[in-house]
Amino acid sequence: MLVNAFYFDGKTSRRHAVTLQVQDEVAHVQDEQGSSLRRCPLHQLKVSERFSQAARKVTFPDGAYLEIQDEHAFVALLNRTHHRDSLVVRMQQNVRASIAAMLALIALLVLSYFYVLPAAAQLIADTLPASVGQSIGKNTLEFLDRKVLAPTQLPPARQEAIQTRFHMLTSVLPDAPPYQIVFRQSRIGANALALPSGQIILTDQIINLLNDDDAVMGVLAHELGHVQHRDLMRQLLQGSMIAAATTLLWGDFSAVLANIPTVILNLKYSRDIERDADDYALALFKLNGMDRQKLADVFIKLERQEHGSGNVPPYLSTHPGNAERIQRILQAH
Repeated sequence: MLVNAFYFDGKTSRRHAVTLQVQDEVAHVQDEQGSSLRRCPLHQLKVSERFSQAARKVTFPDGAYLEIQDEHAFVALLNRTHHRDSLVVRMQQNVRASIAAMLALIALLVLSYFYVLPAAAQLIADTLPASVGQSIGKNTLEFLDRKVLAPTQLPPARQEAIQTRFHMLTSVLPDAPPYQIVFRQSRIGANALALPSGQIILTDQIINLLNDDDAVMGVLAHELGHVQHRDLMRQLLQGSMIAAATTLLWGDFSAVLANIPTVILNLKYSRDIERDADDYALALFKLNGMDRQKLADVFIKLERQEHGSGNVPPYLSTHPGNAERIQRILQAH
């Protein structure tokens, strides 16, 4: 069986019209005059996969190749020599296998997003040195001061009273993380935020809205839980996972830093993260003999403001499921 083809030596662009045939597991290439041009054992040849709009190729070990012109004759020759495409090629040519592979890929991506990505972010967050968190906290606070924050109008004595009270509460914790309360006014309303550096931003608006030092302690305790668990760092890493992986390998954190403003302004913690922070605050309240109702009052008062104004307070917009959380706080053992 002869198969028409063009032969290229791999060194020049010149093509030769040839025929291909197989005898005793050896491929024979002949020119138009029937003279032998070259021969090669079949097992040394590489056959390209099938494409609807491209000629198939047979490649020799030295880079020379045949460009098949008679596809039907070539397929018959492959069948006669018991050639089989690789498993990947056979799957690509099979509609059911392709659909199954696509569904498996989608499943893998979904599992990676919900399980692998958070686990990897947690691992990296726990591995990064404290200096990285300090650098991120400094840059983030500078950004927020330019965009959404303003100097606090809270009297110094009031600031000191809040700091002293919270320091007394946290003194009973054997492993309390380092923290610093940063007082600011907010251009977007009542809010609080824990930075990777341990700085807890507390706005005048949320202090005035709560109008209760015990409830303010609840906000600070909740945010300290985020500091303890390095939640903001985890969220930043999940939002910049490719850059984070680069950081882990080569130590350059600039790509992650560049994404911080976008991530901060769109930050929404998951329910699990919020439950963990609530549990941390509950434990701190319990150790100090404080009424858990004061912690629930934070979300009750914020929700009342939401219903009264028709707008979701910024602190609530980043925290899911208030009714469920209030019930969980009040029913906790």
